[in-house]
Amino acid sequence: MKLRLAEENGAPAEVVRTATTLPPRFEFLRSHVVQLPVLGLLLALLLGRALSMKLAVRDLDNWWHVRVGQWILQNHSFPHNGILSRTAVDRPWAAYSWGYEVVLAQFYKWLDITGIGLFGVILTVAAAFSVYLMTRRLSGRFWVACLTATAAGFVFLFNSCPRPVFFSVILFAAVLTLTFEANRTGNVRPLYWLPLVFAIWANLHIQFIYGLLVICLLFTKSVVCKIAPSFGQKSEANPPPLPMETLALVLGACALATCLNPYSYHLYEIVYGYAKAKVPYQIILELQAPNFRLFRHYVELLLAGAAFFALGRSRKIDLFKLGLLALSAIAAFRTSRDAWFLCVTAAACLADLPADEAERDRPETFYEYAGLAVFLVLSGLLLARFTDFNRMALDDAISAEFPVKAVNFLRQNPQPGPLYNTLDWGGFLTWYMPDYPVAIDGRTDLYGDDLTLKFFATANGDESYLTDPYLNSAGVILLQKTVPLATGLAMDPRFQKIYEDRLAVVFVRR
Repeated sequence: MKLRLAEENGAPAEVVRTATTLPPRFEFLRSHVVQLPVLGLLLALLLGRALSMKLAVRDLDNWWHVRVGQWILQNHSFPHNGILSRTAVDRPWAAYSWGYEVVLAQFYKWLDITGIGLFGVILTVAAAFSVYLMTRRLSGRFWVACLTATAAGFVFLFNSCPRPVFFSVILFAAVLTLTFEANRTGNVRPLYWLPLVFAIWANLHIQFIYGLLVICLLFTKSVVCKIAPSFGQKSEANPPPLPMETLALVLGACALATCLNPYSYHLYEIVYGYAKAKVPYQIILELQAPNFRLFRHYVELLLAGAAFFALGRSRKIDLFKLGLLALSAIAAFRTSRDAWFLCVTAAACLADLPADEAERDRPETFYEYAGLAVFLVLSGLLLARFTDFNRMALDDAISAEFPVKAVNFLRQNPQPGPLYNTLDWGGFLTWYMPDYPVAIDGRTDLYGDDLTLKFFATANGDESYLTDPYLNSAGVILLQKTVPLATGLAMDPRFQKIYEDRLAVVFVRR
């Protein structure tokens, strides 16, 4: 009725469509006076949790990242073999996250272990904010952006510790923003920023490959729509596909940009190595499929289901989005660590649903974001006091997770090496006990399936430990007190226990 009356009065139909869809009593929700405090509160809550959990210093892998960053800064070069290890020192290895490692080492240089914790907190907040910016840009609606970004962040932000993968989250959100906008509008100009994004990404984390997958799918959609008429199929892509030739050039430029790193195209060999690896997915919990014993697993499933429902409900299904959502779901339900891949993709699909211009809120300005940043800094200073985010508390957190006392004992009572250790503490030992190259650490791409499986079997007390050459050649053995190998060595006449506390036990060869 309103549309008919508007046309009868000579007013364009667009006038009716630009009318707000919110009832007048809820119009205040579109004001930045309401929206910015809500956004600030959500980010402050996230900041407080990140400060209290201190995940960066409790992580098993961050320590070898620090040591690699220190090595790069000290040697002004990039490693090409298994530095820090005694069992794999001659094996080829690339520090493919060297950018992250150098920044982390620099934070450590400036602020000691407080710098490691602080960098982890900053990276966590930055990852969450990048997802919000993506959903805000795609949807144009503040409350939609808040809801989808909060759901996505709840699933993956504390699913793992802040590591290089958080840079992948940030840059993947940027790639989705650019590609989804180009896909929706038919304008290829946003895609011209992608080579720069990939040049940065390839120096921070190996999962830039997921970003390339996005462009490949966009290109595939264009190809399918192009050749469909040749097979008697009517192409009804909605939105219309982008020019195939332009997408091919963008994809080629992005692939070349990923080679602008110290290891050039050899990064793709590492990707292939991870793809064919089997053992890490069997023994590392975060690489295993979600078991749906945690609430966040159901939120992840709900988010994915909502995105699939939204795409299926559209009058014409977008093959690009459907393919990307399906592949991200396969990856995430294969390994819990990739939950971010599915959640960010699902959030983007939900945020990019069609909306009238009248429904889009006024975007935040630079000064509003600057004010938000100041608020977060002040909130962080205040919250740090209430969450015991200080040097003493960080020391306590490290001592509760890692064999600090055992290493201190070995410093006071040096023993001849070499060192034997299990996988979990290897990263920490590269940092805290650098005089003893480790037997193994978290770099499964360095050790490979066979060696990783051998160490895992030995730690579990398999009888093969009696003939394990790495154990038999060791002079000092530092183990978790709870591993079966510790019980076996206590009864082995070849070894003598010289230290024990609630976490660790140390043996030497008699």
